[in-house]
Amino acid sequence: MTDPISIATRRFREAMASFPSGVTIVTTADEPGQWRGFTATSFCSLSMEPPLILVCLADSAECHPAFTSGEHWLVHVITDEHTELATRFATRGADKSAHPRFALDEHGLPVLDAAAVTLECSTYDIHPAGDHTILLGRVDDARLGEGTPTLYYQRVFQPLELVRSR
Repeated sequence: MTDPISIATRRFREAMASFPSGVTIVTTADEPGQWRGFTATSFCSLSMEPPLILVCLADSAECHPAFTSGEHWLVHVITDEHTELATRFATRGADKSAHPRFALDEHGLPVLDAAAVTLECSTYDIHPAGDHTILLGRVDDARLGEGTPTLYYQRVFQPLELVRSR
């Protein structure tokens, strides 16, 4: 007999794959200063006053302790040139340290070059939610880059083709 929960879970995953989403790489450093990060499509703005965002992190992620105990982290909205890096940051056990696309900021956090957007955040609140943790970040600064954001749709990175009205 087929387990109805597994069928529902499978259908839910398929449904979520059909929802196009932006792609972010979220970075921080742990107490000894080692770079930590993950790729997230579960990211959105939350409040304008104060400026808040939220991003969701799997409880099983190797970097989970660094984000739940850290005070500062960065959200990078990636461009097409970062898709290999996004795959690396989404892969458990992959080396995410000391990559030439990153430079350190004043907090010792890795900043991704040429991101479409970079948000400097301080932890505002943390909430458990199922098998994930919702990280709420207060946006301390925002930098706009030159690139066009990448989408994730049907489990594939897709270039965002801007449609402009005349």
